Amino acid sequence: MIRFMGICDKNEFEIFNNTYASMSLAPSLKWESLNLSEPVLKTINEHFKFKCMTPIQVESIKNFLEKKKDVAAEAVTGSGKTLAFLVPMLELILKRSEPLKKHEVGGLIISPTRELATQTSHVLAEFLKNIEGVTQMLTLGGNPIETDVKAFNKNGANILVATPGRLEDLLTRKIPNFHLHKSLKSLEMLVLDEADKLLELGFEKSINTVLQYLPTQRRTGLFSATQTKQVAMLVKAGLRNPIMVIVKEKHCLNPKSNQIESISTPSALQNYYTICDADKKLAFLVTFLKKNGLNSKYMLFLSTCACVEYFSIILRSLIPEINLFSLHGKMNNKRYRIFELFWKAERGILICTDVMARGVDIPEVNWVIQYDPPSNASSFVHRAGRTARVGKSGSSLVMLMPNEDAYVHFIYSNQKVVLELLPELKVENLDLVVEKIRKRQLKDRTIFDKANKAFVSYIQAYSKHECYLLLRIKDLEFGKLATGFGLLRLPKMPELKNKVITDFTPVDMDFNSIKYQNHEREESRQKKLQNYMETGVWLGHMKHKKGLKQTVAWADAKQKKLERREKRKKKKELRKQMELEGKAKAKKKREQAFSQEDLKDLAKDIALMKKFKNKKISKEQFDLEFGEDL
Repeated sequence: MIRFMGICDKNEFEIFNNTYASMSLAPSLKWESLNLSEPVLKTINEHFKFKCMTPIQVESIKNFLEKKKDVAAEAVTGSGKTLAFLVPMLELILKRSEPLKKHEVGGLIISPTRELATQTSHVLAEFLKNIEGVTQMLTLGGNPIETDVKAFNKNGANILVATPGRLEDLLTRKIPNFHLHKSLKSLEMLVLDEADKLLELGFEKSINTVLQYLPTQRRTGLFSATQTKQVAMLVKAGLRNPIMVIVKEKHCLNPKSNQIESISTPSALQNYYTICDADKKLAFLVTFLKKNGLNSKYMLFLSTCACVEYFSIILRSLIPEINLFSLHGKMNNKRYRIFELFWKAERGILICTDVMARGVDIPEVNWVIQYDPPSNASSFVHRAGRTARVGKSGSSLVMLMPNEDAYVHFIYSNQKVVLELLPELKVENLDLVVEKIRKRQLKDRTIFDKANKAFVSYIQAYSKHECYLLLRIKDLEFGKLATGFGLLRLPKMPELKNKVITDFTPVDMDFNSIKYQNHEREESRQKKLQNYMETGVWLGHMKHKKGLKQTVAWADAKQKKLERREKRKKKKELRKQMELEGKAKAKKKREQAFSQEDLKDLAKDIALMKKFKNKKISKEQFDLEFGEDL
């Protein structure tokens, strides 16, 4: 179903409905039905091999080109939003009365992440292979800004694909012989891709700054899979009398209202859930991957960067034959290489954080597995949307613990996503899985450290969950969770304070005996350990400067705090006893410098001087009244 909302100057809405019974068979959806340039149509037919347009492409392109309107589009993930804005952008540039010069920017695309910007640039590059005289440039945060400046000055660019922070920097920083704002005077079209993510990541200020440098006579497109209040405000601020296009592909019957409702995920996507105890989740994952086959392509989403690093190591140990990739937001430039390797791979699993949840189009992903519910409900839709893209089939699975079973109803109510229960699996031997993980930690202290860091980061992320009323940290079974992480012992952390953990069995050993496989790191640790045995102080990586506090365990810190409080109490009691016995003089209270009467007289004098200054009284009156006061 497609819904159009024309936003009028008086904020009135006109709503029209148009239902497409079959996207693939509707003759009006063929690319040839639009008056497109030959090179654009050639790329679509020969490279992408798309015979028909998706609903979001039909309405966006028509409104941009024929009705000459700004477009705010909301469509499910994998519905073809990239071509919905690239095609009209190229058409507007190609059909200009005067061709763009080398340094004139006619198209600007702002993406929230480097991965999405890179992918958009790759798609655009395929079109530009068949178009002479139109160039593009990709500019991303994390790279030296001087490189971008030199590249633009040397090669120019007619279409700019950028992340918001870097684009703001290029526009606002005073760089000699670089004037990007002048190049943007020829702008034909601006696109804000994944607009809700742009705002969610805190780029609202950057976007507003960029908008100030752009000409008002332009086409603007705002594309997203979900609409929020912030996005609505951005529509009013950055778009002129736009058309709102909302595409919902899938429908279901609401059992309570008996009404047909739209669903937020692609129609070819099957969404499943499973209920699994915290200590059995990893064993279940291993069983699931082996049963479904290692020749398939998977994406596994975890809640933190530390979890990605740790689970990548242990999953390789548990399934040595798996083709495994890992990626998270703290990997910087390494992310591009890993993303490209997984993109080209025919099989394997990518373990990642939500940095890969938005807009990224990876071919032939069969399963998206969410090891935990995401931090916010909208991310669930975006995660699941990495599969079943542009009409292809795919499946999604979210692994819930028994205390999280209400999430199934929540995600339906909040995002209109229907979850089906996955058929039961016979899970691999739990003790064998935990034993393998623990043996891996005992061989290398690096993995032991990563295990503890992953566990702590998981607990901290869980405590900050958007659905904290539903997914409560106090309901977690910490012992089972620690077992599921394969920990050798429970780490010291505030969340475990005063907790009685009965469902976890730590390993009985001297944990200082676990060595790093890296000889230099182990040698450094031994020196610090020796110093600790002698002085009781564990030296960190930094030299302890004057005033820098040495970190201590929270239990030790609390004990010292109690000791200081008791010491102050005893000192106070001793002082009182000495005063009673006459051995010490009682402390005198500080006398006030002025009485209340003095303060009133002072205020009266000030008021009198103000009257004289403002010529409200004569000098004689002032002298008379002031003299009386004296």
